[in-house]
Amino acid sequence: MDKGWELVNYFLLLAIFIGLASTLKKKFSFFRKYLIPVPIIAGFIGLLLGQEVIGLVSLHKQTLGFIVYHLMAIGFIALSLQNRKSKTNKDILNGGLFIVTNYLLQGILGFTITLILVKTIFPDLFPMFGLLLPLSFGQGPGQAFSIGTQWEKLGFISGGNIGLTFATFGFLWACFAGLPLLNFLVKKSKLKFDKKAEHRAYKVVPQNIEYRENTTNESLDSISIQLFLIALVYAITYLTIKYLTNFLLPLGTLGATLAQLLWGFHFLIGTVYGLLFRTIINFMNKKYSNFYFDTDKFLLQRITGGAFDFMITASISAISLYTLRKFALPIILITSAGGIFTMLYINFMVRKIFIHDHLENIIGFYGMMTGTISTGMALLKEIDPNLETSTTDNLVMGSAVAIFFGFPLMVILSIPVIGYTTGRPSFYLLTLLLFIIYLMIIYFIIYKNRPEKN
Repeated sequence: MDKGWELVNYFLLLAIFIGLASTLKKKFSFFRKYLIPVPIIAGFIGLLLGQEVIGLVSLHKQTLGFIVYHLMAIGFIALSLQNRKSKTNKDILNGGLFIVTNYLLQGILGFTITLILVKTIFPDLFPMFGLLLPLSFGQGPGQAFSIGTQWEKLGFISGGNIGLTFATFGFLWACFAGLPLLNFLVKKSKLKFDKKAEHRAYKVVPQNIEYRENTTNESLDSISIQLFLIALVYAITYLTIKYLTNFLLPLGTLGATLAQLLWGFHFLIGTVYGLLFRTIINFMNKKYSNFYFDTDKFLLQRITGGAFDFMITASISAISLYTLRKFALPIILITSAGGIFTMLYINFMVRKIFIHDHLENIIGFYGMMTGTISTGMALLKEIDPNLETSTTDNLVMGSAVAIFFGFPLMVILSIPVIGYTTGRPSFYLLTLLLFIIYLMIIYFIIYKNRPEKN
């Protein structure tokens, strides 16, 4: 009976942490001042109450890691199933391409610093250590844990937990650097705001949400259909990865490496299937007026938000302080360099890529590229409470575009792994070269797709 309650107990504790964090944020202005999201506060409550600090609760790090892993996929699948007006403007395409350039540059930065550390003061450091920077900052704790865990099979001790630690430092950069960045841009930059934008930035307007059930069968709740569709997409994702793994494993080292990456990038595959299902549902709705399995955007938004809230809480609670102490210098060095670089790069490039809503895009993309899409939206709401600007579409739809342009990165990430397993360090330089080449290709597409400025 106790074993059957184990997973339930984990979610009960995570829910309690979130409840306590919500109370603290209401009571103490410090948390509101620095825009610290409730799940981040909740995660540190879990870390503090865990066995490595106070010892009031016992949470197995690996179990928390797997919760993060699966919630990451569930959140993105729910996000991809949401019905949106079809848009193909240049901003959305460039937004997706811009996200991929962040991945590439964070990867180049983290990998380069790691190789320098290996050649100097940390000769025993795992060579792919710094590649956790784009996987955590750019793609979130679920992805960082997933790939880090896969690398543990290569001898990367506590790889999954180090990935979660990287992601936590990203959340801290999003919160404690996000607000100063916002204030600096508003007060010191040369950005100009019209009255409407200024009003939107400093006055929170209540948002009226009109909710309508999409279910045509009164005996079945609408949320049951949403959960069914998410489960169906996730099941197909699992079967796809399992089939491809069985196909790849007989191919040797390269096949095994690609199979590991597939399990690590499960949320990307799930998102692609979610977008495909969304297209099929739209087609069926046009052809049949009473098509049964429709989606409910409101409920899917709530599922996405809830999945990400619990994911962030679990990811921070799962951090091992012993692991952090052992790798403190390289983690702090790489994440600090990543945080500063991401801030400067986004602040510079947004002005080159987008014509409108510079401030909103800078803040939104910075929050997303140091945390998750939820962090980006949380920062964005401070200046765009009703999400009236184009930034929301640039983040959400741009993420969908980034999935397709991000697939080649899966292949590139297999190259340093092959170099490590075969004892050929030259593959590390090849990885950096391919990162740079692909970055130039993406920049060329952005340049050709650049918006015409009046």
